[in-house]
Amino acid sequence: MSRYLISWKVGGEAGFGIKSAGLTFAKVCKRAGYFVFGYDEYPSLIRGGHTTYQVTVSESPVASTAEEVDILVALNKDTFTRHAKELNHGSVVIYDKTAAPITLTEAQKEMHIKLVHIPLALLTEQAKGQPVMRNTISLGASQAVIGLPFSMLASVITQTFGHKSALIETNITAARLGYDYVRKEYPKLDFKTKLWNKPDGKELLLTGNDAIALGALAADLRFYVAYPMTPSSSILHYLAGKASSQKLVVKHAEDEISVINMALGASHAGVRAMVGTSGGGFSLMVEAQGLAGITETPIVIVNAQRPGPATGLPTWTEQGDLRFVMHAAQGEFPRIVLAPGDHAECFYMTAKAFNWADRYQVPVILLTDKFLGESHRTVEPFDVKRVTVDRGKALMSDAALRNAKAYKRYKVTADGISPRSIPGQKNGVYLANSDEHDEFGFSDEESANRIEQVRKRARKFALAAREINGAMLYGSPKAKKTVVAWGSMKGPVQDAIAWLHPSQQRKINFLHLNVLWPFPSETVAQVLGRAKTVLLVENNSTAQLGGLIRQQTGIYLEHKLLKYDGRPLYPSEIKERLLML
Repeated sequence: MSRYLISWKVGGEAGFGIKSAGLTFAKVCKRAGYFVFGYDEYPSLIRGGHTTYQVTVSESPVASTAEEVDILVALNKDTFTRHAKELNHGSVVIYDKTAAPITLTEAQKEMHIKLVHIPLALLTEQAKGQPVMRNTISLGASQAVIGLPFSMLASVITQTFGHKSALIETNITAARLGYDYVRKEYPKLDFKTKLWNKPDGKELLLTGNDAIALGALAADLRFYVAYPMTPSSSILHYLAGKASSQKLVVKHAEDEISVINMALGASHAGVRAMVGTSGGGFSLMVEAQGLAGITETPIVIVNAQRPGPATGLPTWTEQGDLRFVMHAAQGEFPRIVLAPGDHAECFYMTAKAFNWADRYQVPVILLTDKFLGESHRTVEPFDVKRVTVDRGKALMSDAALRNAKAYKRYKVTADGISPRSIPGQKNGVYLANSDEHDEFGFSDEESANRIEQVRKRARKFALAAREINGAMLYGSPKAKKTVVAWGSMKGPVQDAIAWLHPSQQRKINFLHLNVLWPFPSETVAQVLGRAKTVLLVENNSTAQLGGLIRQQTGIYLEHKLLKYDGRPLYPSEIKERLLML
């Protein structure tokens, strides 16, 4: 059983306009009333190297990329060589036999794979376009194969190029040539799935990084600073474009050490601040995160994971930083670690991250990855009314400070949360000290004071553990099989279960964790304790969540599905493993 209608992939050399072609195809299908999920893969090169963009099209919400391909647009022979094994029965390959000669094997012929030759170079000349416009011609050909009216593609092209009338005309001409060529030369082409134009829904088409940026703006973000690092860079790009209209300060700093210290300064001054990076950049921020811990300065840190160590695979995906961010920086201090599972959670959990940072006066780390952050997906419009701005009970008013006899920034309180002033408030002066300090902020190395301040900070974490539960169970609590995963694996797992037969679906539930620290030990222990069989799904090699579960609950998970080649897990891989249990 499959939930998707078409899996379309375009591939070629970097610089061929692969991503723009993929996003255009996704927009067309979205406008036709379908749900889409788009994911691109590219090498860590400035130019050259193999690049793809894959779009999964469905009549119902889809949250992952398919392993199989129904339409392969091969802009060079290398694309076919690499991806022929992904072709389905009855798939179509769009190619130029002059530039990329392809010969089907006997096995591929038995699968009824159809080759659709388009003279891309010749049609590009006829359109009076640049060689990169082969991608646009291929889009027109794809449109003819799936059966959608050409006007939909022309509309997306017109919107994409805005007021650049010459580019609009040339690209529409190129797309029309590809469309007409298929209609004329392949009139009997019988592609297995035809799409029809349905009413366009209200859904948005955006990336996880877009959703994080929007969630931060909804939460009253006022200062964003970053040093570009894949796969977090598009957050910087998006917010920079909104800086003027949203009265937001956006800084591209010289390195990650400067990034986090600038953000801490902004937060100390009273505005909500966020930084974005990946694992290597976060490594440089570690000492300053400790400064946030001891000065109890709120900050939101986005760590968009990619495979390490060192440079690793800088343009691919992995869930390898969980244990790192949980314990980064010397000493012990509270922090909160979140891992949104989909684009909607990217929006709402980012907003919550700011509230929790202010409420508990701690660093809050938002763990995403390349798969979630850079994938495009159709989602319901976000409800901004669900977002509230809570600066925390301890942010003191001018009136409260006027009545305070002696302001103690690090006052020992029952819940560990101390009153917080903003620079410039009368009677609110204190010392933000990186040394251990007393209640006023002055250095104090006495034993009793050290114990008192450590325990005070620890009580904040205990409070957060009581108030925050990031474990969500999908499906029947009585199911015999439980899948457990965290962060971006939510989509592939949910799609895998949905693609099972209903009789099998009823036997499986899914425990997803989007708050990893403080760990929801009680909920996890209850759910896993009831299950007869548990499958752990992670995009890393060491089962980091599995180790955390054993540490916090004593439960060892025997069955694991781990993937760590830089690629996301496919629903088909999860489905296959579930059927084996």
